[in-house]
Amino acid sequence: QVQLLESGGGLVQAGGSLRLSCAASGRTFSSYVMGWFRQAPGKEREFVAAVALSGINTRYADSVKGRFTISRDDAKNTVDLQMNSLKPEDTDVYCCGAADRSLTGWVRRRRVSEYDYWGQGTQVTVSS
Repeated sequence: QVQLLESGGGLVQAGGSLRLSCAASGRTFSSYVMGWFRQAPGKEREFVAAVALSGINTRYADSVKGRFTISRDDAKNTVDLQMNSLKPEDTDVYCCGAADRSLTGWVRRRRVSEYDYWGQGTQVTVSS
């Protein structure tokens, strides 16, 4: 069992930055592929970014590539999402997810259904 808790959301003007953090407790954090997803009211949860066990290999949604950076710190059991050049369309609830280390391939790692544990989410609002 893994418990996830996000923090760092808030209100920011377009062009600004926020850093989200997801703290994990429970089983060995380093054994999990970690991802960030976002969801608007009435819409499906969508992939934002993911980081593999190594911490080196990452992937991003096209809509955030070049603006967002995902990183993990296995010593602190955290995965962060640095968000720069924010746009109003980035407004959503952001959630982190954890998937067992057996989840291989970046096509699968982009799928909500492949993740085993989720946090409650943190609201990000970008004003124009």
